[in-house]
Amino acid sequence: MTTTSTVAFRVHALPAEVLDSVRASGVDAFGNRVERVTAEGGDPLRCCLRNAEPGEDLLLFGYRPPLPASPYREVGAVLAHAEPCAGPADVNSYPPGWRGRPQVLRAYDARGWIHDATTVHDGQDPEGTIAELLAEPDVVQVHSRNVAWGCYMFTITRAG
Repeated sequence: MTTTSTVAFRVHALPAEVLDSVRASGVDAFGNRVERVTAEGGDPLRCCLRNAEPGEDLLLFGYRPPLPASPYREVGAVLAHAEPCAGPADVNSYPPGWRGRPQVLRAYDARGWIHDATTVHDGQDPEGTIAELLAEPDVVQVHSRNVAWGCYMFTITRAG
């Protein structure tokens, strides 16, 4: 790893209350039925920030990442374990299983508007790219998104 700059940050998986609600009700926050699927392997889990193993029971549902109401607030499909899991192993570092995966890092300001610091990283030095984005004083959060599908992966904020 060749981190060019360091900054303390936190990664945020899907909130436990969202997961509890979806698992208990069988519907997402928008009233859409949750789909049960079996992992093929490599499916990105937003509950624990790792790739699924083949055969794991998963839920596929619509999720709106945390942003103030703005024209940039989106809803997209996410995958999570069908049953509660331990969550991310470490919220103070980039998810190790996703290192090497190119991602869009979309920066947002306090209004929930996309900041022009948004970038794509190749997966080799995500911490360096995150540090550059969080060095922008107007950036309050960064969403990691899948390059090919555009799906929300997780949120990054400054630690503290």
